[in-house]
Amino acid sequence: MINEMNILKDLVSLNTIQDKENQSFLNYIEEFLTKLQFKTIRKEKYLIMSTGKEPKLGFIGHSDTVNYIEGWNTNPFELTKKDNKLYGLGACDMKGGIAAFLQALTETDLKSLNNGIKIYITYDEEIAFEGIKKIIETNENFPEYIIVGEPTDNKVITGCKGLFAVKIYTYGDKVHSSRPDKGKNANSIMIKLLNELEKFYEIKIKKELNLNYEVPYTTMNISLLNGGNSINSLADKCETYVDFRIIKEEHIQSIKEKLQNLCKKYNARYEVDFQILPFFNSIDFINKQETACFMTEASFVDSKRIILGPRASCST
Repeated sequence: MINEMNILKDLVSLNTIQDKENQSFLNYIEEFLTKLQFKTIRKEKYLIMSTGKEPKLGFIGHSDTVNYIEGWNTNPFELTKKDNKLYGLGACDMKGGIAAFLQALTETDLKSLNNGIKIYITYDEEIAFEGIKKIIETNENFPEYIIVGEPTDNKVITGCKGLFAVKIYTYGDKVHSSRPDKGKNANSIMIKLLNELEKFYEIKIKKELNLNYEVPYTTMNISLLNGGNSINSLADKCETYVDFRIIKEEHIQSIKEKLQNLCKKYNARYEVDFQILPFFNSIDFINKQETACFMTEASFVDSKRIILGPRASCST
């Protein structure tokens, strides 16, 4: 008997950490959908399949999962039910969403649909979104409506913040720490640059609000900071990673302009790692519009997007 539990059990059994068993995962989905008369449009490290004419509804799901840490009380690759909860690596994010959508297709009279359905199974979502990027590079014509099956506690999410992430580099002259007057410390330069950037953010960016989002302002996070290679010398190079979760597109340009001025002032440089725009769909048939602060593949497509998936519970 086909049901979402059996489907999810099969999907969880495949180790797709960093796309390890990605092809086996795609083969499973392809075989499943072929039985429902779906046709394969393209299959590489990702899979695109469709049924019917001119699909107006699409579903996006990614095959990969994050790695697991030691301490699980169950086998990460075996779906286990305990206390009315399901445990397994990717059971929520996002094999559960894929299993639910596949099960829904088996309960749908696909031949009666006026328009078709298109399925996208991507890879590398957890690290760099390479799968959805590769699909977009083919000039894919996405359906008018898209469902992304990320875990949302069964709430319909209609908007997400954008992401602007940069790497910043400062440079100094390495000398012994007993004579700092003879050199320049890249760490000290980075601290000054970041202080100015953070002050700019607090005054010019953070005060603007968009109440559609749970955290209603653009956030700034200095996540990685690395400089120097010995305790008794000045750092000749410092590197930091800063990400902004954006509520409006204009903030990206404002931050870029500030970074350009700061880099000129401190003889530094920056490079953009991610630049993804925020979105908010006003969909008339959804009564309550909710948003998320996290990133999904929904941010990469220009359809009317919703994010909808199972309840998430993390436990080891």
